[in-house]
Amino acid sequence: MGIVTLKEVKENEEVKAFLEISERQLAQRGYTEHSFRHVTMVSDNAGRIMKSLGYSQRQVELARIAGYLHDIGNAVNRVDHAHTGAITAYNLLVKMGMQYAEAAEIMMAIGNHDEDSGTAVSEISAALILADKSDVHRSRVRNQDFATFDIHDRVNYAVEDSRISVSREDSTAVLELKIDTKICPVMDYFEIFLVRMTMNRRAADFLGLSFQLIINGNRLL
Repeated sequence: MGIVTLKEVKENEEVKAFLEISERQLAQRGYTEHSFRHVTMVSDNAGRIMKSLGYSQRQVELARIAGYLHDIGNAVNRVDHAHTGAITAYNLLVKMGMQYAEAAEIMMAIGNHDEDSGTAVSEISAALILADKSDVHRSRVRNQDFATFDIHDRVNYAVEDSRISVSREDSTAVLELKIDTKICPVMDYFEIFLVRMTMNRRAADFLGLSFQLIINGNRLL
């Protein structure tokens, strides 16, 4: 057992195969983009959140690994992907030589990242939730025919910029969005993402932070 790094995870051929087939399945089923762009962004943001709050270098790395692997369960099925992904990630990481306790921490974070069954249960899981639920952007919309957009397509397409930031000094986690309200009213955003925002608030609470949502410069939460 040794120290497994994010670099090793990214270079692992089995990980690459799982993520590629995950993306292929979701594309076939019409879901928003969950490819290497998404998992890389979630990985970067989860690590940045942990680092900003003063956690150890190793905890930051584990959060990055959790972020990179969090959607690997989509290779099996979108339904229950958090749980299948958690077990898959654990087995992959142990096979790579990661210590059981660290692999279990990542397993727990991945198993709790989905709003249907999860919640913040650790610092890494809280950082993962904030990073994942904040990736809303028009680049994730696959459908190119605006006339056939459903509400999920409209909401994502309307978001021109999205960023999550945390402040140790102010004890805040702030999600800032720039939305084209000609495409999607702000109320439509809440209709789709209210559960996710509640999950973000609980994740922020776990980290000792107050969650804020700012849309087009106006604080709504």
